[in-house]
Amino acid sequence: MSGVREESRILPWGRTHNGSAAGVGVAKQRIAVVGCGAVGGVIAACLTRAGNAVTPIVGNPRIETALADEGFRLYDLAGELSRIPASCSPVQTAQQAGSIFDLVIIATPSTALETAIKEVLPFLAPDGRIITCQNGLPEERATAIAGSRIVGCVVGWGATMSEPGVYKRTSSGRLQIGKACADGPSPDDLVPILEAVSPVEVAGDLPAVRWSKLAINCVTSPFGAIGGAPLGTLLMDAKVRRLALEVFAEVAAVARLEGIKMRPVAGTLNITSVALSDREKQARWFSASLLFKHLLLLLVGFKFRRMRSSMLYALERGRPIEIDFLNGEITKRGARLGFPTPVNDAIIETVRQIEQRKKSSSPLTLSEVYSRLHPSR
Repeated sequence: MSGVREESRILPWGRTHNGSAAGVGVAKQRIAVVGCGAVGGVIAACLTRAGNAVTPIVGNPRIETALADEGFRLYDLAGELSRIPASCSPVQTAQQAGSIFDLVIIATPSTALETAIKEVLPFLAPDGRIITCQNGLPEERATAIAGSRIVGCVVGWGATMSEPGVYKRTSSGRLQIGKACADGPSPDDLVPILEAVSPVEVAGDLPAVRWSKLAINCVTSPFGAIGGAPLGTLLMDAKVRRLALEVFAEVAAVARLEGIKMRPVAGTLNITSVALSDREKQARWFSASLLFKHLLLLLVGFKFRRMRSSMLYALERGRPIEIDFLNGEITKRGARLGFPTPVNDAIIETVRQIEQRKKSSSPLTLSEVYSRLHPSR
């Protein structure tokens, strides 16, 4: 660690569209961040540092106490620690905050999305909006409750919470936001606010980005949960990389049948290009194209070498897991479209067995998934 910064308010490092410093000339917002785990904690800390009135709404009493007593402790990628006092008292419900919010950012697990939106909706300003930061495809579920007030957000960077109130970014990246409804207002005005967190891009075709992030999450979350190790370690195994490519192939096929033209999440893989082709699926030896795809996954593993699966974290603590909103989305939609998804089926089955304590998380368990799908190899 290179040092510790004690701070209560500083201008964010990001830039607005016109090149001015983010935060300059931007009215400070009354913001609620619902869920201050890894991603939510980093977002709340950065928005607080930018001078906004940020209310952390947390379901974990230990996080509530840590933020109230010590504020946000945020490590950047270089290992530098910033201590950021909370600008508003952390609470467990929106009602306890006693405030109306201009912006609500939902960073809970997918399993709690509907409950969180219903709770905060009565406390949203008339022109306020709700940003959904979940993995999977949360916009359909969110708009069913709050309509055009929903803004989708794909988080392209990684983070961890090592202990309550202590957060660390694990990879660089940006936020990509977009309308959840065609008749919704433009989210452009949110860019200067969110650039306090990371670079921001307004995605004209949010589903195209969402599906690419879903493909990535269908690998990173369950593979970490099954393998019980950081992603970079797991992707050193050629069999694990092969499984990942097969997952991508099934996601890309289902997306295509859904009429989605997948677009890469900023700074990550082009899933359509990296997914296994039919020819590569049949090949017993490495072709030049297959070798290239394995090398790409090795690079991904290096970039996310410190990433620890949030699904593994949930399994270890006996909490609800998001598998139905990740790989489950692929199997459900594939079944409806008449397209088989055996790799995603096997991954879901193995995660459920771990959840039921019939199997344990280990690299061997992940290897067994490959062997079951490829008995002759």
